[in-house]
Amino acid sequence: MKRPIRTLLEALVVLGLAGLLGGAGWLAWESRAPENGGKGIVIFEVEKGQSVRSVAESLKTRGLIRKTAPLLLWYNLFHHSRSIKAGEYALPAGRDVREVLETLVRGKIYLHPVTVAEGLTAAETFDVFLAASFGTPEGFAAAFRDTAEITLIDPGAEDLEGYLFPETYRLPKGASASDILAGMVYQFKDIFGPNERARAADIGLTPRQAVVLASLIEEETALAREKPLVSAVFHNRLRAGMKLECDPTVIYALKKAGPFSRALTRKDLKFDSPYNTYLYPGLPPGPICNPGKDSLRAAIRPAGVDYLFFVANREGGHTFSRTLKEHLAAVRAYRGR
Repeated sequence: MKRPIRTLLEALVVLGLAGLLGGAGWLAWESRAPENGGKGIVIFEVEKGQSVRSVAESLKTRGLIRKTAPLLLWYNLFHHSRSIKAGEYALPAGRDVREVLETLVRGKIYLHPVTVAEGLTAAETFDVFLAASFGTPEGFAAAFRDTAEITLIDPGAEDLEGYLFPETYRLPKGASASDILAGMVYQFKDIFGPNERARAADIGLTPRQAVVLASLIEEETALAREKPLVSAVFHNRLRAGMKLECDPTVIYALKKAGPFSRALTRKDLKFDSPYNTYLYPGLPPGPICNPGKDSLRAAIRPAGVDYLFFVANREGGHTFSRTLKEHLAAVRAYRGR
């Protein structure tokens, strides 16, 4: 009787193996990529609290998988201890069920790139994020007035103007205004750290004064090679007791008073504001934009030159002068007279 029992067991093993192989073959077949799945990236969102079954149905509806059963089986067999994090995912089209599921269980959500250019004011920066569907005007206004993160750097700051570092930020859908601005301030503190603040102190500037000066440099030239020269002009004029006569400070003052988008006039230069460096000596009371790394560096490392003036030239840069006579000649050359 032992032989028939052994034969039966062997038959059962064979049947079991055949069943496993058949099941594996079925799962592999049913897990294949959808026909006409296309190419490229599809942004797929998992809602908060959404079940795995519901996610599978959504994937099927979007044409990212053929059937729900294979995904549910793969999940229960290999990923049942891992939840699928809510958020957006960048799913390559034309992938099989295992690849789609692996992307989801890794929880690496899609981050939207938002680029903030150097030299924008805070209000202009908020518009960039709002245009990308992040935050609300009210949220940005409130977060802008929260200066807790820069109190140690600038105890007198009433808002975050100047401390919103310009860069490309990668944000998850739904990022709040407060989280966005906190990230920008964190980046500023990383760039303008203890060494930079110590350097500012060495040349007689508080961190705030350095940022204010950097904002003027940022607005005066976009050329990295010119920034230390512009910085030198402002440092030299401050030491000499000369007014800075920086056009962008007037523009900023006019924008604070209301919409402004035209060229400056002689009358504008008499606009009464503490930001108007044609009327008031020294630095303006606060930054006039959010400066980038090159301008922050130039503010605390001016070139070793004795220039006191500069004016735009016809080559897309500026002509720097030591004397008023040289400067007036450069102005005439720029104007073609």
